Amino acid sequence: MNDDILQQTVDLVREPFELEQAPPPATEEELLALIADRIGHLLETQPEYLMSLLYRLDVLEKKIRPVMQPDAPEPANWGLARLVLERQKQRAETKRTIKPKPLEDMEDWEW
Repeated sequence: MNDDILQQTVDLVREPFELEQAPPPATEEELLALIADRIGHLLETQPEYLMSLLYRLDVLEKKIRPVMQPDAPEPANWGLARLVLERQKQRAETKRTIKPKPLEDMEDWEW
């Protein structure tokens, strides 16, 4: 992941996961570890809030279910962190590559 995408991804997850106080991660692995730690805490203390957060971050339920199974290949917090990171990297890349056209004919909508 290049530095620009990493920074945009950090920006996308910092507030929802309340990572403002954490030092900025220098690598994708550090960001993954920060997210996994926070998700681990939320799984233990606020699982309903975590599921709501995942929904708002557009992490698909069909991807969440397998990582929450007892026989998943890694702990749930790490699996969920990978899903969050993957989705937010996609969002950052989309924001970088797709620029919407300015709206035209908006005179009637001015306040």
